[in-house]
This record gives sequence, C-alpha cells and structure tokens, in this order.
Amino acid sequence: MECGATKTVALLEREGEALRGEFGPANLRLMDDRALTGIFDEVRQGLDATELDGLCIAMAGARNASDRKRIAKAAESVWPGVRCQAINDLEPALLAAPAPRKAAARILVLSGTGSCCFGRTTRGKTAKVGGWGHILGDRGSGYEIALNAVKVSICAFDKDGKWPVLGQRLLRALQLNEPDDLIDWVRGAGKAEAGNLAIEVFAAAAKGDHLARGVLDRALDSLAQDAEDCARRLVKKTQRVQFVLAGSVLVKQPAFARELKGRLLKRWPAAEAVALEKEAVWGALELARGGAADRPELRTAAVTLAPLAKSRELSPTERRNPRSVTLDELSFDKAVALMLDEETSIGPALKKVQPEITHALKLIAGALQSGGRLFYVGAGTSGRLGVLDASECPPTFRASPEQVQGIIAGGQTALWSAVEGKEDDPKAGAAAVHYRGVRRSDVLMGIAASGRTPFVWGALAEARRIGARTILLCFNPYLEIPGELRPDVVIAADVGPEILTGSTRLKSGTATKVVLNTLTTLSMVRLGKVMSNLMVDVNPSNEKLRERAVRIVTAVTDAGCAEAKAALEETRWVVKDACQKLRDVAAAKRP
Repeated sequence: MECGATKTVALLEREGEALRGEFGPANLRLMDDRALTGIFDEVRQGLDATELDGLCIAMAGARNASDRKRIAKAAESVWPGVRCQAINDLEPALLAAPAPRKAAARILVLSGTGSCCFGRTTRGKTAKVGGWGHILGDRGSGYEIALNAVKVSICAFDKDGKWPVLGQRLLRALQLNEPDDLIDWVRGAGKAEAGNLAIEVFAAAAKGDHLARGVLDRALDSLAQDAEDCARRLVKKTQRVQFVLAGSVLVKQPAFARELKGRLLKRWPAAEAVALEKEAVWGALELARGGAADRPELRTAAVTLAPLAKSRELSPTERRNPRSVTLDELSFDKAVALMLDEETSIGPALKKVQPEITHALKLIAGALQSGGRLFYVGAGTSGRLGVLDASECPPTFRASPEQVQGIIAGGQTALWSAVEGKEDDPKAGAAAVHYRGVRRSDVLMGIAASGRTPFVWGALAEARRIGARTILLCFNPYLEIPGELRPDVVIAADVGPEILTGSTRLKSGTATKVVLNTLTTLSMVRLGKVMSNLMVDVNPSNEKLRERAVRIVTAVTDAGCAEAKAALEETRWVVKDACQKLRDVAAAKRP
C-alpha cells in the first residue's frame, strides 16, 4: 500500500497476478487511530485481502519509529498476525525505479502537489531535504508553482496597473472575476486545489508567457538545488549518483522533467537521471514480498523501544497501596483524610535522598553561574511538571527563558493531551536534545517516575555523549542502570505506591514538584536573585506583583511606599535597581 494525502493505492499479489485498487487519502499526520484502521479495513474489503502472507504500508507523514509503530498497530487490528513493514511513502519509489549502474546513492526527486528529495546510499545511510509541507517548504512543487504564479501576476499588476495574461488564466481556472477575489480565495484554498493551478502555469509557459517561464525556472532551480544538497549529505561529489524523478508534476510535464535532468547532470556530472515509470506502490509490493532482505540498502534499521534501564522489582509507583483498596467505598471525609495523610510521607522519603538532591543542586547552580542552562526532560505528568517549573523561572526571578527549559515527549500538544507512543521513542528524546541545542556547559535532568521512560533515556544518553552533566529524578529505588549510561546524579526516592494504583500524578507528582522547586529556587539564590527571603529579581508584570515589588523595596531599604513606588517607576520596575537607587540617595544624604 502507498498512502498519500490525495489517495491510497494498493496492490494485492495473488498467484502471480496483481490486483490494483484506489482508496481514500491517508496521511498519518491528519488521521486518528480510528481513521487509520478504517482505511486499512477499506482496502481489505475492497480487494478481498483477508488472508495475507506479507504486508508493506508506505504512508505519508510516517517520520519516526513511533509513527511506524502506530501504523503497524492499526494494521495488526485488521490483519492479525501478518508480517508488516511500515515505512514512509518515499522508500518504495527508489525500489520501483530502474536499477542504477553502480551508483553509490539513489536520490528521489519528488515534485507533485508537494515536494521533497530523499536519498539512500548502498550502505543504508539516508538523507531528506524538503518535505516540510506547503506552508514551510515544498520548493518546486505544484503548490509553490501555482502560488508563485499568483504572486508574480499581482506584482506585475502593481507595477504597471495591467492585469497580465497569466493572471487572466488563473482567474478563469478559478472562476473568479477580478484580482481582489484572490484575497478571499487564497485564505480558504486547500493544498490540492491550489496545486491544480500549476497546470495553467505550464500551459502559459508553453505559449511563451515570460512570467510563467520565470516561475518554472525558479522551480527547476529549487528542485535541482535540493537534489544536489541531498546527494552532498550522502556521498562525495566525485561518486556516482542516480536521481529518480517522480511525482505528478514531473510525470505529467515531460518537458519540465527533461529540463530538470539537464540541470541535475550539470550540477552532478557523475550521475544519471531516470524517470520513475512504475507507480511507487510496486516498490512497496516488493518489500511486502520480503525483497528488502536481499538488498541491504533498503533495509530499515530496527528501533529498540525497550527501556534503557531495568528494575530489579516492580517499581513502587506501580504497586497497589494496601491502605486504599476500598477507595471506591470510602466516604468523602475518609477519602480526603486518606489522600492528605498519604501526602505526609513525601517529606521523609525525600529527606532520605537529601545528599543526592544537594549534589544535583551544586551541579545546576554551578552550570547556571558559568553561563550554562538547565534542561528538564520528561513524558506525561513528569514532562508537564518540568515545563511548569521552567516557565515559572522568568516571572519569579527575571531569568532568561533560555536559562531553564522544559522538554516534553510529544511536544506542545502533550502539555494538555496524551500523545500516543512518543514516550516510547528514545531516538525522539535524543533528537530533542540535539535540536534544542544542549551543550557541554549545560545540565540535563531526566524526570521519570518509574525511571524507565525510553524518551528520557534517549535524551540522557545524548546529553552524556555531548558532555553535559546529567541527573535522573525517579521514584524507583530498584532501578538498575548500566554503568555506561549512569547519570552523574540519580535521585531515586521511594514515596511508596500511589493511592490510585499507577497514577503518578499523585504522590510522585507532588514529590517531583518539591524537588524541582528546591533545585531552581536555591540555584537562583546562588545567582543573587534573592535577598534575605525576598524575590528582588521578580518581574512585576501585573498589579499584584507590582504591589509585591513595592513591599520588597520598602523592606530592603526602609523607604516609604510612595518613595519605593517612585523609585520603581524610574527604574522601569526593576526591583534591584530601585533598591540601589534608594540606597544611593540615602548615602548621599549622610554627612
């Protein structure tokens, strides 16, 4: 199966014959699990594909291991027990292309409604350029060709007040009456609808329209440059490369494809450029047969989703609490009393790991004093608490937002809803550390109640590789960590089982908040952002905080409220500066 944003094409091979079917669109980024299972069931019924020996699903939007796992899980519910390869929609095109002549790498140059370049060496190394979607990228795609045609038409109109022939063609194709109508159209136009306008651009260029010709020239330059960049990331310029041209634009516009071939060969003399004459789904069929086993350049590396640390015994966070086995039968008064009583166990448990917390504090304070930063990494509740503590440092201590940062598995969406599978991907954790720019001078603290979250361990491993100091906060004293992965500090408090079994948003969450509060507050004290027990670096961004700022200044300087407020207004509400100003005034008055 080859699944894309426009349609899904499926081939069923039975007794040497292939049955082809077309079905609805399927882009993983645009589907929930129910829709994903639905499209697979539609294929099963449409092709009578009930009993299978092998299955390959190549899907748009499948970018990482958790995406592939999600596809495979949905396929398992439709075809139980069938061997399934889940990959992105680019891999099969390289396999469906004509075999190269001793090429060190193959580069797919795809231009349809969207665009991207994808390459693979004979040793399995891959690179991707483009494919960021029509808003962020898709250079040289049908969508960009169409949108640029609209833009150059508008620019020409603005220049001399004459609506160009190219613009006339676009209005006709869209059934619009005047240029102003394009403003409303472009706001609601879908990617496919806009991309269809590229046909008009090619038609105009064939008739000698110079504006259309310029649009296509820029598209050709973009595609050739992206293809060259993709190849450069994989092999040396002297090595042989096969460029495979695919996508509706390159297939349906042969003259455009020939021009692109010429530009590619000019940029990379040791190359051949071939058109993808068969549908990419034929490559997926070969993978379903097991063809990749004989061709190492097409093997997809297995991703280990197992935890990178093990527990000798069941983590306390997963055990049943004997005091709450009748929780569903307790009265409100007794249930509240039980909840509050359980919370009292957190302090003593954290006291037992006070040396480790102190060690972590010294690492963090030292890093911040030297210009380094603190990164929290977690999934679910742990990740949210890390992001929360980081977000409270700028208003509380006037700290730079870069100084303390939170990283959560699944990104922004995971702050308010579950993002399935993200916490099980160690590569995603490592990638987050890489792309967030963690350096040797930084400290990275992994937060995982059970201590076994793969996303967190991937982040810790990458931070350790970079040379950053690492800390793990967990609530599992039975954790066994391989020596080569052990963080600089492990805080493993035992707060006991949760009242609601496994719900680490309860005692584990409270304990996490206490530890994070301790570490950042005392680190900021060391940075001089606290005087006595006053927040002298608070950012008074609202009325309540401005009133607090006045009280702080009066407490530090013995000035009256009016005098303190005036000093704060003169220093733009920087508490420290206001205090210093009043001290200077007082010193000047002394004989």
